[in-house]
Amino acid sequence: MRSQRGWFLLFLLVEGVVALYVTFGRAGFDPLTGLLVLAPAMGLASVAYRFQCDQERELSRVRQIAELAQQAIVRPLPPRLGGMSLAVHTRSATDQALIGGDLHDALVAPTGVRLIVGDVKGKGMEAVRLSAVVLASFRRHAPDVPDLVTLATALDADLVPHLGEEDFVTVLLAEFVPGEVRLVNCGHPAPLRIGHRLEALEPPEPSPPLGLGPEPRLRRAGLGLSQRLLLYTDGLSEARDADGVEFPLDRHVRHALAAPGLDHALPNLLDLLDEHAGDLRDDLTLLLVQPVPAPDPAERAAGPEPDGPAATALPADSRKDGF
Repeated sequence: MRSQRGWFLLFLLVEGVVALYVTFGRAGFDPLTGLLVLAPAMGLASVAYRFQCDQERELSRVRQIAELAQQAIVRPLPPRLGGMSLAVHTRSATDQALIGGDLHDALVAPTGVRLIVGDVKGKGMEAVRLSAVVLASFRRHAPDVPDLVTLATALDADLVPHLGEEDFVTVLLAEFVPGEVRLVNCGHPAPLRIGHRLEALEPPEPSPPLGLGPEPRLRRAGLGLSQRLLLYTDGLSEARDADGVEFPLDRHVRHALAAPGLDHALPNLLDLLDEHAGDLRDDLTLLLVQPVPAPDPAERAAGPEPDGPAATALPADSRKDGF
């Protein structure tokens, strides 16, 4: 791109010389006089071009620093964590950004695997800053607090001093124990349980987001080896087509997410989303989770497989029951 601009600038200068020559020549003036008039303009154009190149180099440097900072904020998750298989996809609506206002993380606590998915109101670096505050608080408190309600309260207390008057963060907290998932939802889209049907696990009572006086309530739901859980941000549920119709969370989504292997399921969902909405106008985070069977004693003695055991295939679609 920079070389193209250089050639374009040279082309304009040559065109200017020719135009002055023709104009001054026909009027009876010395063409050298015209070149002397043009010379300062050529110098200014050269200075402007060098300034633009310097600005582009500085912008590239800033983008590299921002990319490293964002990678430090949202760390990659392993495909296997504490008896759970994980698959993650993130997409920022902001050009040149790895993340925006979305956040996610997971860790192993004494009670089980704990996971967070959230969405900061707004975009840009301010949203990234608030994401960093929430994730730092999650990493500090999640390994030790006794339950998710206490964890949500701690996150809110840490976040409030950093918020403006209209700022808030929606958050979904999940804790996985054998056969069960425990959820606390503060203003976030409800996760989807995928099994014989697609089911939104709504909170027992709605709670405001963090920063707006949340009232977290615990929900417990079964999650067997043949079921998956999709946690996501509103970049999925509020994606609209050209007619303004939101992305439907229907049996097609259930079929896509029931594909063998989590690494196939999320691409299937993204294909549906891109077909429906095209370019996204909001950040998107998708986190698909499934329990995996514990190895038997013989397998445990032999050592784990490199990536852990594969997730169990989901049952066939059952349209008579929900989605």
